[in-house]
Amino acid sequence: MVSAPLLRNKTYADYLALPEGTKAELIDGEIFMSPAPKGRHVRIASMLGARLGVSFGLHPGSTPDGPGGWWIFFEPECHLPLDRRVLRPDIAGWRRERMPEPPSDTHKFLIVPDWICEVLSPSTQSHDLLRKMPIYFAAGVSWAWIVDPLARRIEVYRAGEGEWLDVTAIEDEGPARLPPFDAIELDTLAWFAG
Repeated sequence: MVSAPLLRNKTYADYLALPEGTKAELIDGEIFMSPAPKGRHVRIASMLGARLGVSFGLHPGSTPDGPGGWWIFFEPECHLPLDRRVLRPDIAGWRRERMPEPPSDTHKFLIVPDWICEVLSPSTQSHDLLRKMPIYFAAGVSWAWIVDPLARRIEVYRAGEGEWLDVTAIEDEGPARLPPFDAIELDTLAWFAG
């Protein structure tokens, strides 16, 4: 499980002082550390990120591989807001019209993502769903995917009036078209294989 917060009133300086490679998040003065993800989590996040990256994230416009127009990144350090809430979604995406270029001289992503994806692990599931999802919504993230490897399920949410709205959910299906990336079919069964 996500460890208990490491004391309250922590700052971004405390966050930066953690050993290099530590997976942690800063939420309202609390630092939350996460264990390394298991293989199925890494496999799904990698396959999904690679597929979306090739189809949407390599070019500003259309190519034979897909429509382009996005930046897709693994575990970006999202500041929601600056230095107070530092979250690291498994994968995040920004439309290029909102973020023409990603940060090049800092690790801080200051523009709110248009889309986030959290791949659930038994040890982080409650943290992802109960702590992070409301923060993503309040910050202005438009789309969220929750991928549950054990249930072999993907849930798609869109920001609505005051709450996340269920758009669709698939379980043990494939191929699928999932917004906001529904311009292409995704072979979701391949992600859950094994």
